[in-house]
Amino acid sequence: MKLIVGLGNPGSAYSKTRHNIGFEVIEELAQRSGMPVNQNKFNGVFSLVNQGGEKMILLKPLTYMNLSGESIRPIMEYYDIDIENLLVIYDDLDLPVGKIRLRQKGSAGGHNGIKSTIAHLGTQNFNRIRIGIDRPPLGMKVPDYVLGKFGKDEWQEMQPVIQTCADACEKWINTPFIEVMNQFNAKG
Repeated sequence: MKLIVGLGNPGSAYSKTRHNIGFEVIEELAQRSGMPVNQNKFNGVFSLVNQGGEKMILLKPLTYMNLSGESIRPIMEYYDIDIENLLVIYDDLDLPVGKIRLRQKGSAGGHNGIKSTIAHLGTQNFNRIRIGIDRPPLGMKVPDYVLGKFGKDEWQEMQPVIQTCADACEKWINTPFIEVMNQFNAKG
């Protein structure tokens, strides 16, 4: 069984914000599968999906970004999910808007949701998709920027990125992550 986690903050106030891009990918996957993310447990909302003969869980932690690990670890323990079957999707200030990078491990890079995940799992060695949101404009504070909504043009630019990330997740269901990583990182 695979677990795909999109990081973000719960509530309509955070919808379509830069920090919630992980939630958007989970919603895209849920729409494709026809299974809404609406089961409430493990400090999150999730859906159990059968895809390509493989079971997967789509999870949106409801702990707020900085405590994401409090949702991820309990669901992994309950369903006995191995660390190599975890994929976390989140925003990244160090990538240009719309760029994606798949990795099998790495530090938190200042991202509080990843810091929490690493702390609760006790390892940095888990699959991830980083989605670029770029740095804030000069003089704007990082929290204000990441919690700000995408502009109309930016939001349009993010739609194919969300689709590509969902494609990568679906490919991972029956393909080793290293192959998915090589294929999707090559796309830029």
